[in-house]
Amino acid sequence: MYLILQQDQPEDYVIATGITTTVRDFVKMTFAELGIEVEFSGKDEQEKGVIIGVDETLIAELGLNAAQLKQGQTVVKVDPRYFRPTEVDLLLGDPTKANTKLGWKPKYDLAALVKEMVLSDLHLMKKDEYLKAGGFNILNYFE
Repeated sequence: MYLILQQDQPEDYVIATGITTTVRDFVKMTFAELGIEVEFSGKDEQEKGVIIGVDETLIAELGLNAAQLKQGQTVVKVDPRYFRPTEVDLLLGDPTKANTKLGWKPKYDLAALVKEMVLSDLHLMKKDEYLKAGGFNILNYFE
């Protein structure tokens, strides 16, 4: 952002990795950070992801309860309320201009970003559980 703001002439820059991934792969990566292996089945509105494997050692290290996770349990499914009528088939940012004119390169790859996001969300969830156990009312910010 700093480099963009220092330009003599205002221009548009795309800040992106130039790499695309499917939502399914993103979801699988996210669950994997928690020690949960997910498999997808179904199509369109009927698509869902179920647990096919659990790394109980990793789950324990993260302070989660493995007893709540069962083989075949649905942990993610398509919600038609979030369908976009004009969805594009491919979303891919081209950072060439930012790279050539600003010398900008991404510091994160997708795997590192997913890991940081999951650990941050896990920290927030644990904080909320702690506050609930102490009798505080916690609002749902995740909807």
